[in-house]
Amino acid sequence: MENNAQTPLGTEWGPAATAQLVADGIDLQGKVVLVTGGASGLGLETTRVLVSKGAEVVVPARRVAEAESALKGIPRTEVHEMELTDSMSVERFVTRFLETGRPIHRLILSAGVMATPLFRDEDGNEGQFATNHLGHFRLATLLWPALKAARGARIVVLSSRGHLIDGVHFDDLRFEKRPYDKWQAYGQSKTANALFAVAADARGRTHGIRAFSVHPGSIVGPLARHLSPQEIDGFGALDQNGQPIIDPGADMKNFAQGAATTVWCATSPLLDGLGGVYCENSDIAAIEATERRGVRPYAIDPEAAERLWRVSVELTGGDIG
Repeated sequence: MENNAQTPLGTEWGPAATAQLVADGIDLQGKVVLVTGGASGLGLETTRVLVSKGAEVVVPARRVAEAESALKGIPRTEVHEMELTDSMSVERFVTRFLETGRPIHRLILSAGVMATPLFRDEDGNEGQFATNHLGHFRLATLLWPALKAARGARIVVLSSRGHLIDGVHFDDLRFEKRPYDKWQAYGQSKTANALFAVAADARGRTHGIRAFSVHPGSIVGPLARHLSPQEIDGFGALDQNGQPIIDPGADMKNFAQGAATTVWCATSPLLDGLGGVYCENSDIAAIEATERRGVRPYAIDPEAAERLWRVSVELTGGDIG
């Protein structure tokens, strides 16, 4: 089953557009935004641009001192300790936030890991799935009251073109039956991110909560920290001087360009009344079955999204009321 809303709008933006450019004319005065991973790479650029439009940005971070240092000089930002793969850490953070009584107008799930050696969370879940999907699932469901209180919230979760690598293997989410492959694990987690947006949107729309997933582009940044120089070189991502090649038309972007689709999904009035879609290049992506672009049908399938939601409830113990 396909998502009928998954049709490009034909926006004026292209792959070279920056986050600052797509936010032109947007006013976020009085809006509270929460950005996981908001103190490094794409998340930091997202934070910077949203603050420049008037938003207050909350950044939960594993290493508070490092995050505060990275955000130094950016006004209206605050850092709180949180580790995505630690359920008690997520719960402590959410409890503290909800006690402030503030709504969340935008929830941007930007933190993540990629192609890591095998590791597992406290419950034995494969680490990339646990970090990229389950941690964010737990966070979003616990924060649901604050999203509802906004009376018009958006959730933006960073998926990736990596979802083309693999779908969600419901019969072996933890890589207990098959050999661990770091890229298959990454692909599964990124498909899960896209499916989460479909299911969250289905649950949130009656409360004014809409959800979107995003492919930011291929960026050489903190996400590549687990790759060897040889692996990075194999992607043809660096020039002869070892610097990242920036060619947006070939999906090779800098942070400003990579954050554009996230900011567009979080702010664009073109998306009013829409949700549950996968976006790239500051537009809704086309459904593609073979090209190395767009979104695969399995990553936006409502039945798979509902199955993933049910499994995620079982694995985290969290759900929305």
